[in-house]
Amino acid sequence: MSFELPELDRKATQAKVEEHLEKYRLFKYLTFEEREASLTASSEIRYHGPTNLTGDQTASIAIFNADEQERRKQFCEKTEKAVKRLPPMERFLIEARYMADDSEYITDHNVYCFKFQPPISHVTYGKIRWKAFYRLALNLNLAVTKGHS
Repeated sequence: MSFELPELDRKATQAKVEEHLEKYRLFKYLTFEEREASLTASSEIRYHGPTNLTGDQTASIAIFNADEQERRKQFCEKTEKAVKRLPPMERFLIEARYMADDSEYITDHNVYCFKFQPPISHVTYGKIRWKAFYRLALNLNLAVTKGHS
């Protein structure tokens, strides 16, 4: 019995993982703007539609606010759990480069020269990053296999 790991499309997989981590940062570090019910009357002319429909604007807004916050929380927890399963060097690289609140301003060069102690080469950094992306792509179901873009 043998098991083969899939061969991934590097560029497409990297793009999906980076997009996922950017979404993680947005959900983690930006506050969720809750929707509010409109309390003022509108001067717009409104024609009647079907009269057998009832709607509760306040309830639907409250449900959306609660569901959206929970969805974001679960997304962040799923991502954090996948990153925690990575080997230490890969985890450190992903957390330092992609999961910090100031990650948009940190370059790969800053990470491999200043964050790693001792510093590592850009070639080694690239290898570690690809291994981390590969594992994250499989764990988070983001993998793009070759020929299946």
